[in-house]
Amino acid sequence: MVVDQAGLEAPPLARFAILLLGVMAARWICPRLRLPECIGYILIGVLVGPHLIGIIPRHAEVATFFGEIGKLLLMFFVGLEIDLDQFARARRRALSFGVATFALPLAGGFAVGHAFGYSPVAALLIGSLIASHTLIAFPIVTAAGLSARPSVTVTVGATVLTDMLALLVLAACLTTHRSGFAPMAIVIQVGELIAFAVILLGIVGPLARRAVCAHGNSEQASFTLLLIVVSVAAMTAEMIQLEGIIGAFLAGIAVNQAVKTSSAKEKLEFLGNGVFIPAFFIVTGFLVDLRLLVSSLTTDLPLVLAIVLALLGTKWIAAEVSGRTFGFRATDRLLMASLTVPQVAATLAATLVGYEALNGAGERLLDGRMLNAVLVLVMVTAVVGPVLTERAVARLRGCVGENDTTQSPAASLPVQG
Repeated sequence: MVVDQAGLEAPPLARFAILLLGVMAARWICPRLRLPECIGYILIGVLVGPHLIGIIPRHAEVATFFGEIGKLLLMFFVGLEIDLDQFARARRRALSFGVATFALPLAGGFAVGHAFGYSPVAALLIGSLIASHTLIAFPIVTAAGLSARPSVTVTVGATVLTDMLALLVLAACLTTHRSGFAPMAIVIQVGELIAFAVILLGIVGPLARRAVCAHGNSEQASFTLLLIVVSVAAMTAEMIQLEGIIGAFLAGIAVNQAVKTSSAKEKLEFLGNGVFIPAFFIVTGFLVDLRLLVSSLTTDLPLVLAIVLALLGTKWIAAEVSGRTFGFRATDRLLMASLTVPQVAATLAATLVGYEALNGAGERLLDGRMLNAVLVLVMVTAVVGPVLTERAVARLRGCVGENDTTQSPAASLPVQG
């Protein structure tokens, strides 16, 4: 075989088989190394991508298409997993903690971006990237039977707010970068986003519930319906100058009540988690040039350290201050911080959108060194977060009996506020 600029000359099916073998290898190796599977997928993409072995060409239309669907499904599933009932039960504390765990990292990320020479718009987007979080350690809490604990309920509820605010900031930053700062344009964009959300939540959601009920036990019809909803929502978002991931995320929230117990949801998650979402992470790995990444870790090491420390510090402060306000004990405050540390799904998707966003002069909103810094951030926090969660869960399970009181009497009051 000859290596050219397009990569190794291999038949498409051979490339597909190699990628599937890589996915299987990641699923076998990562649990044994206590790493999230997404890290393994990214590394597979780096290995077989155009910058290393070159099995995949630089312009891989099929892989890019699979990755695009995976990105949309990833954000759709994030919306599906948001429990609005849980948010309602803990609304006051969730809103309070959500504001804190969003605003502090937003300010910290903005300060880091400004200090390293990024424009105000790019610095604001950098802040929003580390302000959101992914609850990848939540299964650890669920397996321990602690998902109904007040500190967990508050954290899950806060995730609803942080994800929505992060996507709102992303939309405003993209509009400003592409067309310049125009207050009226931003107001119009925010208005369109609010109207879009109202339509999805107030009209599409109820219609989806009726459609699911009308089709009864037809898995095929419900499965097709979910694909239509996420595709149309993403396409409509792009038509009003929003990113497709925003539409997919809101679509997930809109239909999550309708399909909560639907087998079609399980089938779509099976397909998405089995093929398309791994493709998204693998395609992300295609962007990584190891030489530039190593260079970033040397020449741009202060930037990488600043981003990681800003995230860890501000998330910990937010959990500590909010937890003390709510009367939670130290272990619960650690649990809140650990759950909000990981930066995976929303952060990586928004970073790629910012990296691909070009203004009239052809300038990227986020450059390559920030992309590399975020990739390091994803890898570090995807490991640190679950480790801290396991430590907090172990402490909680080691407390006295099932009726343990690791919180003050004030914390044991109803969460509604």
